[in-house]
Amino acid sequence: MYLDIHAHFAEEGYDLPAEWAKIKAAGVTKVVLASDTLVHSQMHCELCKTLDGAYFTAGVHPSETDGFSRETEERLKLLCAEMKCVAVGEIGLDYHYDDTDRVKQRAAFEAQIALAADMGLPLQIHSRDACADTLAILKEMRGRLKSGFLMHCYSYGTENIEEFLSLGAYFSFGGVACFKNARRVAEAVERCPLDRMLTETDSPYLSPFRGEKNTPANIPVIARRLAEIKNMSEEALAAAVSGNACALFSRLV
Repeated sequence: MYLDIHAHFAEEGYDLPAEWAKIKAAGVTKVVLASDTLVHSQMHCELCKTLDGAYFTAGVHPSETDGFSRETEERLKLLCAEMKCVAVGEIGLDYHYDDTDRVKQRAAFEAQIALAADMGLPLQIHSRDACADTLAILKEMRGRLKSGFLMHCYSYGTENIEEFLSLGAYFSFGGVACFKNARRVAEAVERCPLDRMLTETDSPYLSPFRGEKNTPANIPVIARRLAEIKNMSEEALAAAVSGNACALFSRLV
């Protein structure tokens, strides 16, 4: 059984239900639709009512925090109460661009961590070029992390894995691990404990096949590569990922 715990479908141009049939035919039984705005959170919630094996997250991406308010939090709270909502996400920090409003990002990140704690849900965290501040906030709010959290599309290498693990982190890896020059990601996969590893595509981005639109149907390709790096069978890795996903996402049934 294969799982994609992070894929974007809202407004991404997938031909449904044909794409869903392709995903199922590839052996991918569950897909978590990761949201980046309030609008996309609502769209994913509606999609999950029509797609067997689909779940969703509710949250606002750090690059989409303009206008984040108490009203945003209240609307997210309603979505988090839906039984197919498995996490608050994707949330976090992204300092990649020079014009980033870091204060606003941090405020939204902290508010959504608190929301997840109140709702008893784990987090799906996006962190780019912001490792130090991400760790600082998670350490400061350690008491709010009791439902766990995922470092989505982990890319910081091995040097920070232990610190994230000490806070209860899980790590997901995707198509980048399949690239021959992705040495840091491969090293992170090697170092990551098997019981903390998950698989994702971040569809439609980061396909293991350069230049192609990504799809959850590529999860077996990713799992095969991760198993190769971990020097284990693909079946054993898929079984471990399935158990890890159920441990982190309690509503994933």
